[in-house]
Amino acid sequence: MELILLGTLLAFIITYAAIPVIINVSTIKKLYDVPNARKIHVTPVPSLGGLGIFAGFIIACLIAIPLDSAPAFQYFFAAALITFFLGLKDDILILTPMKKLIGQVVTAFVIIYKGGMVIKSMHGFLGVYDLPEAISLALTYLTVIVIINSFNLIDGVDGLAAGLGIFTTLCFGTYFYINQQPQYATLAFAMAGSLLAFLIFNRSPAKIFMGDTGSLLLGLINAILVIHFIDVAGNPGMVMSFKAAPAIGVAVLIIPLFDTLRVFSIRILSRRSPFSPDRNHIHHILLDRGMNHKNVSLTLILANIFFVALAFMLRDININLLIGILFACAFGAFAVAYYYRKPILVVTGSTGDLIQIEPHSKILPLTKAKKAAEQN
Repeated sequence: MELILLGTLLAFIITYAAIPVIINVSTIKKLYDVPNARKIHVTPVPSLGGLGIFAGFIIACLIAIPLDSAPAFQYFFAAALITFFLGLKDDILILTPMKKLIGQVVTAFVIIYKGGMVIKSMHGFLGVYDLPEAISLALTYLTVIVIINSFNLIDGVDGLAAGLGIFTTLCFGTYFYINQQPQYATLAFAMAGSLLAFLIFNRSPAKIFMGDTGSLLLGLINAILVIHFIDVAGNPGMVMSFKAAPAIGVAVLIIPLFDTLRVFSIRILSRRSPFSPDRNHIHHILLDRGMNHKNVSLTLILANIFFVALAFMLRDININLLIGILFACAFGAFAVAYYYRKPILVVTGSTGDLIQIEPHSKILPLTKAKKAAEQN
C-alpha cells in the first residue's frame, strides 16, 4: 500500500510541477497546436502536455515498482519510452499515419514478446475459449493498436481524454489492489496521478493539450492493464473473479473503444483510410448539439461510469449476452445523440460562396451581407 501511495503522489507532484514549465517553454518556442478547419479550439494552445504526464508517470513507477519482483515491467517501460518518442515527434514534426502505425506495431511487439502480454482465451465469447497461438498473437496486436488509437482519437475536447483516463486507470488499479497485485495497481494509480495533475491545466478552457505524446502513452498503459485484467480476472482463485472478464474490460474502455471502432468502420466502408481525419467522433456530435467542452467531457465520463456499473451488475450472465447488451446500449445512446444533432448553419454572401459555421464556434466569419442583415 505504501508503494502505491508513493507512486501516485510522486506522479502527481512531478507532473504538476512540470506542466507550468512546459507551458512557458512552449510559449517561448511557439510550439502550439494551431487551429484549422477540423479542430475545435480557436486559439493556439501548447500541445506538449504529454511530456509532463510521461515524466511524472515514468519516474514514479521506476521508484515505486521493484523490477526484481516484476521483470516484465522493464519491457513495459521500454514500450512507454518508444511511445513517448513516437508521440513527441508527431507533436512537433507531424508523422504520417503509416509511420505512427509502424511505431505502434513495434511497441506492441515489445510488450507481447518481451513483456509476455498475450490474450490466451476468449472466456467463452462466441463459444471460444483457448486460442491457437497465431490467433492469440494477432488478436493481442489488434487489441493493443486499437486501444492506443482509441485514446489518441478521443482526445478532442478539453479534459475528455484525461478524465476518461483517470476513470479507467482507477478502475483497473482498484481491481488489482483488491486482488493483491501491487505492481499493476501502482502502474495504474501512477498514471491516474499524472493525469489528475495534468487535468488541472487541461480543463476548459485548456491551457495545454496532452498531444499525441500523452494520448498514445495513455492508450498503451490502458492496453497493458486491460490485457492483464482479462488474463487474471477470470481466475476463480482471485479475491474478485469475473466469468465475463473480457466484457468487464470492454465496459471500462467502452467510450473510446466504441467511438474508435465506429469511426474506423465508417471510414473503411467509405473506402477511406481508417486513419483519415474527420469530424464524426462522438465529442464532435455532442458539440454540434450545443454542448460546451465541460459538458461534453462530463457527459461521456458519466456514460462510461454507467456502462461499468451496468456490466458489474450483470457480471454473472453469459458473456455473449453481456457484450451484446453493452454494445446495444452504446449504439442506442449514439443514435439518440446523432438524431438530435443540431444542423450546421450555412451563410451565403454576395459572392455566392458557402461558409459553414459550426454551432459551437466562437469565431463566426461574416460576409458584408451577413453584417448588414444583423444591423437591420
